[in-house]
Amino acid sequence: MKHIPEWAALTAVAAALPLSAAGKGRKAAPAPVDTAARNLPNIVFVLTDDLGIGDIGAYGQRTIPTPNIDSLARAGMQFMQHYSGSTVSAPSRAVLLTGKHTGHAGVRGNDSRTLEDGTVYDYSLPAEETTVAEILRSKGYATGITGKWGLGGYPEEGGVGNQGFDYFFGHQAQVDAHHYYPKKLYENGTKIELDGTQYSDELTTQKALAFIDRSVAAGKPFFLEFATTLPHAELVLPEEEMKPFEGKFLETPFEGGWYGAQPQPRAAFAAMVKRIDDNVGRLTAKLRETGQLENTIFIFSSDNGTHVEGGHDPNYFNSSALFRGTKRDMYEGGIRTPFIVAWPGHIEPGSVSYHVSAFWDFLPTVCDIVGADVPEGVDGISMLPEWTGEGEQPKHDYLYFEFHEEGGKQAVIRDNWKLIRLNAKQLSKDPSKVKYELYNLSRDPKELRDVASKYPGKVTELKAIMDRSRTVSENPAWNF
Repeated sequence: MKHIPEWAALTAVAAALPLSAAGKGRKAAPAPVDTAARNLPNIVFVLTDDLGIGDIGAYGQRTIPTPNIDSLARAGMQFMQHYSGSTVSAPSRAVLLTGKHTGHAGVRGNDSRTLEDGTVYDYSLPAEETTVAEILRSKGYATGITGKWGLGGYPEEGGVGNQGFDYFFGHQAQVDAHHYYPKKLYENGTKIELDGTQYSDELTTQKALAFIDRSVAAGKPFFLEFATTLPHAELVLPEEEMKPFEGKFLETPFEGGWYGAQPQPRAAFAAMVKRIDDNVGRLTAKLRETGQLENTIFIFSSDNGTHVEGGHDPNYFNSSALFRGTKRDMYEGGIRTPFIVAWPGHIEPGSVSYHVSAFWDFLPTVCDIVGADVPEGVDGISMLPEWTGEGEQPKHDYLYFEFHEEGGKQAVIRDNWKLIRLNAKQLSKDPSKVKYELYNLSRDPKELRDVASKYPGKVTELKAIMDRSRTVSENPAWNF
């Protein structure tokens, strides 16, 4: 199914609207507006799963066509130094929804457990956490998520049904989201039995479009998190979507294992990225059809860097762009993600931002937009001044990340100096096994030269920040 980019046509319309950032410098912040009288914008957040920053045309992809996403970038603002919440899925999603980085987040790893009935649940987002969805629902929004949740099950207080979402359809647990022809999905708290012949991403896309229709019919602003599981392995999709890419690449067949066998993994990956782009087109077309395109903030990003699973060869597609590393790395390729936001009449079309930002900035930005108080303990900073050009944009003193697999890893970025701590789980056992790497991202964005030995003072400075940037987690697996 071909979808012509909708944002391209809207760019000309947006250019004629009064914009807050018209290339004349920043203006003074406007007086606060009563939220009861404000025309609250819809928010659509497309969150992909393991899409590399180099996998889309706007960030340099030259093999796989992504016209809808590229059109979105031309219609809005493209961020060049935006970071995910973590280098794996669950903590990254927790950070996005709560505004707390992984040193404070309620979920800091991909850990799961199996209940007596065999049901697999991810560790749950604590009930006391305040999510973006809860804030928006308090302002009258309809709130929905389709695709992948991965932050706990419905019977638990921290499950998706108790975290501010009116509607959910998709995979509750991450392990279930690894396969595209599942035997079950969930709609709110109800298990939907499937026969294994239906492609999950098509079902979740249809439910996302239906959610928009229902919200518009109800006359309510809406927040939709379209949490697609693409292009995470396994590399498989409907045959008709594979055909345009079959035989186009030199292939090394993937023999299978936990993920299904794929004789043409490069063709499959390209087709999956193209499907993501098509779905951006379908969502955009639905917004236009319902008259909501010009009153919608549309955001596109990925939960972490590209993967190396299921036969995917990220080097072939330059999935990490020029950056080192992939998913599960603290190098830029594991945590630097695409981030594109379009908001007609508020964000200048074709603008590019070098503001250093991260997933935990999303919640305070939303609070700024709808006039809500930012919950206590949030680590993020509103990006709204950067988006609109109104007022001065505050900057982070530093960014902090932690990861609890592969011996434990931490990272701090400050003034484009980046310190990585490896084997962090040895801190309390055998500190001699802990390793530090230091990079200057301004001069060495590929992180090719570790300069820790040349700048010991900088290592000491960033280590101190690293040590004070986290609280002890109730889950022992998430401590160092």
